[in-house]
Amino acid sequence: MTYLIGLTGSIGMGKSTTAKIFAEEGCAVWDADAAVHRLYSAGGAAVAPMQDAFPDAVIDGTVSRDALKAAIAADPTALRQIEQIVHPLVAEDRQAFIAKSDADIVVLDIPLLFEGSGHRMVNTTVVVSVPEDVQRDRVLARGTMTEDQFMMIKSKQMPDAEKRALADHVVITDTLDHARDQVRAIVAKIRKELADA
Repeated sequence: MTYLIGLTGSIGMGKSTTAKIFAEEGCAVWDADAAVHRLYSAGGAAVAPMQDAFPDAVIDGTVSRDALKAAIAADPTALRQIEQIVHPLVAEDRQAFIAKSDADIVVLDIPLLFEGSGHRMVNTTVVVSVPEDVQRDRVLARGTMTEDQFMMIKSKQMPDAEKRALADHVVITDTLDHARDQVRAIVAKIRKELADA
């Protein structure tokens, strides 16, 4: 039996780092963002249907995220259309990953785990979290967005406190060692449950 963990957390909370720790512990990790990237790349399953729906969004055989953002800005109903194309393809990618994995634990790294009801298809949920000031400092230290852009992204995400309240496990990523200890404890607990089952 494959045990499924749903991993989520808001921007700058340390989700990617935590996913790597799960991988170090022998878990297979599927990344929703990476799946979308594959689907949008040359030869990806989303390219042809996206070209039919948004001809200007496909440039040199790949789907341009910037062009899609422009399409959404011009027509708010475009987002729904994009989701109808992409979501089933992402679900297929996820199912194929789970089916071919031989790991005892598969971690599904899904940014909108609770918002998109992905939490219903996993055995347990893990939310990564840090205090708000640490989150802000981390995001701005990347140098890839302004404070206004960060606040806009944050406003679209479910508040951290709500995610923590819904989660089965919360991993505080204040330090790498602390995060690693918590992940190891979660993995050990699950493996004990699997062994006892």
